[in-house]
Amino acid sequence: MATTPQWSSRFAFLMAAIGSAVGLGNLWRFPFQTGENGGSAFVFVYLLCVVFVAFPILMGELAVGRHKGLSAVGSTAQLAKDAGKSSVWGITGWVGVIGSFLILTTYSVIAGQVLAYSVMSFLGEFAGRAGGDAAAVAPLYGGPVHALGWHTLFMAITVMVVSRGLNDGIERVVTILMPMFFVMLAGMSVYAMMNGGAEETLAYLFSPRFEDVTPSVVLAALGQAFFSIGIGAALMLTYGSFLGPKENIANSSVIIAGSDTLVAIVAGLMIFPIVFTHGLDPAAGSGLIFGALPAVFAGMPYGSIIGGVFFFLAFIAALTSSISMLLVGAAVAQEQFGVKRGMAAIIIGAICWSVGAATVVVSGLGGWLDFVSGSIALPLGGLLVALLAGWVAPRTVMRGELPNAGEGMFRFWRVMIRYVSPIAVILILLLGLDAKFDFGLNDFIAG
Repeated sequence: MATTPQWSSRFAFLMAAIGSAVGLGNLWRFPFQTGENGGSAFVFVYLLCVVFVAFPILMGELAVGRHKGLSAVGSTAQLAKDAGKSSVWGITGWVGVIGSFLILTTYSVIAGQVLAYSVMSFLGEFAGRAGGDAAAVAPLYGGPVHALGWHTLFMAITVMVVSRGLNDGIERVVTILMPMFFVMLAGMSVYAMMNGGAEETLAYLFSPRFEDVTPSVVLAALGQAFFSIGIGAALMLTYGSFLGPKENIANSSVIIAGSDTLVAIVAGLMIFPIVFTHGLDPAAGSGLIFGALPAVFAGMPYGSIIGGVFFFLAFIAALTSSISMLLVGAAVAQEQFGVKRGMAAIIIGAICWSVGAATVVVSGLGGWLDFVSGSIALPLGGLLVALLAGWVAPRTVMRGELPNAGEGMFRFWRVMIRYVSPIAVILILLLGLDAKFDFGLNDFIAG
């Protein structure tokens, strides 16, 4: 194993990994996906997809990353080479690096808006706008100049954290922000359930409605489970490279996947009571977060504080994810090109900022970047990881990286990573392409 920094504690690793997985998708994508796909039917299938598809690939990424202790590119290439296979398998890492880079370019723009909305709410900018669209008239965020300014601030924060390194930068941030995030999320959820449509929310999310489980619901849940945990983007390959040999990867994977799933469900308990009480559309997506909810907060008692806390929650989720995405590229630049980690973070951050800035002023560019990253790079990266861990890496190597997993669990993992997960990811990849180019697969499955 190459000499690399290591996590100073298991707590620091878990906070970083959970923070990487927990992102804006948990706070707004999961609720609106649930709203579009039958409520509890979607939640039920989503939980199954986490266990049988996302969890095995998560374990595989951490195991492959730790085995060589290199960057995402170095670990995948060297593992294949040691197994007597071509080092071209390093493309697995490169696909993840590209995916993370592309996601970060647009993610930073959205995260900047989230940060702006938190500040706006705390300052009372939404006050008196109940029933209106706060996003359209709030003076701190309107037009490309403000968007670029908040995008710049968010990216600067991300670069600053990553440039300080693993222990002095990332660990210090996540070990403070993630516990704060959990406390604030729990408090907001309790408040929403006590003051909103709790009964309707519980019935919507958890009452069995198996008759609503359709092929389209299954595929939507599959995609949400895959993307929510962040597999395929080389995030866990990179974080795994900093793990010590005694870390229980199987147990940690359960905690990471379970925490990410719990956050998504608790986010539903936070958002849906407000949605149902105020007659909002649960399937409104970003329009719900940046349009309807600010207007609702404006009309609530203590709405400025509640709205500020809500958007600050989203900011924490965005930041802990963004630092992992930037770290992926910085680690590769350091290893493959000899660039110092701090300078690598600055250079890659500057390029990400430039592309993100272009999406603000060039119509349609952000949509194409989202398509390439979400519908091509991430599924392809996940598929390659599954093939690498399940078929290329010798069984003895993977068993050596998962010594704490019981034989039954290891056999379950091997079956999932070799057969079930690849098939599921191929479906995600094909359906993502079909959604863009419409060759009829989605219509065929929908019946």
